[in-house]
Amino acid sequence: MGRPIDARGWEFQVEGATPNTFIRLANLLSWSENPGENEETADTTDFDSDGYYEQDVMQRGSTIEVSGQYAATSGTRDPGQDYIDKTWAYLFGEESRGRMRYRHLSQTEWTVWECTVTPGERGGETNAKTSWSATFTRCGAPTTMAVTP
Repeated sequence: MGRPIDARGWEFQVEGATPNTFIRLANLLSWSENPGENEETADTTDFDSDGYYEQDVMQRGSTIEVSGQYAATSGTRDPGQDYIDKTWAYLFGEESRGRMRYRHLSQTEWTVWECTVTPGERGGETNAKTSWSATFTRCGAPTTMAVTP
């Protein structure tokens, strides 16, 4: 019987301006994947369905939302968050697609997405740390990449 894995053992990285150079997203507190996001189906119910609904999946989609704390050290922003906030979030059309990858530390492969990113809200209250989040929307099928040292 398998053992549950820790949610904190997942790592998320974005590809920066230099191809195949990935930047870790730091200070994350939570993440969630919705593998049914943007799914589209076609109703295939007909007289032969005997009153039962039928469908075919015509499109698959997925999103990952990461959220955490707005991170900076001595005034220098976390490189991954900074790339999303200052560069990727301002790209349009074909250029708006980038790559992100993720894996659990126990896995030997990254799951790689070509995707778009939507920056999330930031904020906080008097005695709180500033929040930060982003949502990645997959474009096309995922691929994999070996973990290298």
